[in-house]
Amino acid sequence: MRPLVATVDLAALRHNYLHARQCAPGRRAFAVVKADAYGHGARRVVQALLEIADGFAVACIEEAEVVREVAPAARLLLLEGCFEPAELPRAAELGLDIAVQGEAQAEALLAAELARPLNVWLKLDSGMHRLGFDADGLRACHARLKGAAQVAELNLISHFACADERGHALTEAQLERYAEVMQLGFDNCTLANSAAVLTLPQAHMEWIRPGIMLYGATPFAELSAAALGLRPVMSLTGALIAIRQVEAGESVGYGAGWVAQRPSRIGTVSCGYADGYPRSAPAGREVVIHGRRVPLAGRVSMDMLAVDLTDLPQAQLGDAVELWGAQLPIDELAQACGTIGYELLTKVTARVPRRYID
Repeated sequence: MRPLVATVDLAALRHNYLHARQCAPGRRAFAVVKADAYGHGARRVVQALLEIADGFAVACIEEAEVVREVAPAARLLLLEGCFEPAELPRAAELGLDIAVQGEAQAEALLAAELARPLNVWLKLDSGMHRLGFDADGLRACHARLKGAAQVAELNLISHFACADERGHALTEAQLERYAEVMQLGFDNCTLANSAAVLTLPQAHMEWIRPGIMLYGATPFAELSAAALGLRPVMSLTGALIAIRQVEAGESVGYGAGWVAQRPSRIGTVSCGYADGYPRSAPAGREVVIHGRRVPLAGRVSMDMLAVDLTDLPQAQLGDAVELWGAQLPIDELAQACGTIGYELLTKVTARVPRRYID
């Protein structure tokens, strides 16, 4: 078997969920498990959280089907609502909460014949300009849906654009726009993503929606996950599958861009961009072997990458190589590659086996 595994620490996952709840005492929390639980495996993540989570949130009905198999009675929110009217009866059968984020979705809901009414979350575009009604449109839709036979609870949802940039003026403007429409009267409200859960108590409302923080990565550029009290959930670990000597002046990897400045010992690691490790990782980016950091040597290939072992003579064939995890935070690698931890986690491909520990 190819020596590469993504180890998922379910105890760390539960710690992070409970930490989110501690940040918002008395509130309930939808655990966001869209995109296969950010690459961690939705079935196992939901199973691990089932006894402590107030509910779960996904992006589409296909993801909801997966969660419902594991959690038949859990509250389950469809964050983008139903994409076509034919999905509404299935949403009712599954007992979903659904977002309604535009006029077409509202019309389809009012025209639907459903086995039971749905908990509806009216989406306010408070400033992100991605989905949702403007304030006037939301008021009109609220009046139409209030008391409709297809609607059980009528709730309010919106999403921050810049909560990960502390002190951003748009965040305050979004809070004000949200407060204005709350006066219409809703059964429940939710606004806080991970960044707001951690730093904006005024945004917590009845429900919070922790996402990236569940998986032990930070939503902030300037605050580490450890500083926020979060534990890393996924460790990506490969192994040294070859070691060779390279003389000064010899190159390593595609493009011959890395050239040895001294006689060097080069290790080949069983991980590449087809596994989800970023091809954009620059030479000099590090991995961890025997608790020591060693730099990449040359470009990341599809199935492999090379590292400079010259200053780690004890490294041997078969040694474990941490690409990210407890010793090398994923956010550190992401920042060096000009991206975010969210992207790296969700890009770990299906050919990388997940191993779950508790």
